[in-house]
Amino acid sequence: MTVPGVGAVVALACTAVVDGPARFRSSACVGAYLGLTPRRQQSGEMDRVGRISKCGDALTRSCLYEAANVMLSRVTRPSRLKAWGLALAARIGARRAEVALARKLAVVMHGLLRRGEDFRPDAGPAVPA
Repeated sequence: MTVPGVGAVVALACTAVVDGPARFRSSACVGAYLGLTPRRQQSGEMDRVGRISKCGDALTRSCLYEAANVMLSRVTRPSRLKAWGLALAARIGARRAEVALARKLAVVMHGLLRRGEDFRPDAGPAVPA
């Protein structure tokens, strides 16, 4: 719950779905498990990237989407994660940026759960200008 925008319901939903942090090989696998990665259709020379796959738990996915929406719209405390989401929203639109931020929230929360740390708003890679 130290991540901005994440409350008790979102934290419990993610913890219940992940079950144990060692269950996933890497934190990046959590986004795919929750259905927050785009579908890909590849055949020969054709490569289509579609909408999110929506596999996994729908309640957790919707909770993460709402947490991303809160982070982008209501949280006033600055963080690199919020700055990344706002820069992405300016480039590709708010709804697509919220889905991307929801996936990133799942990945970050799994990493925090695995290491047993609290969220630090200034940690992480720098956001390109």
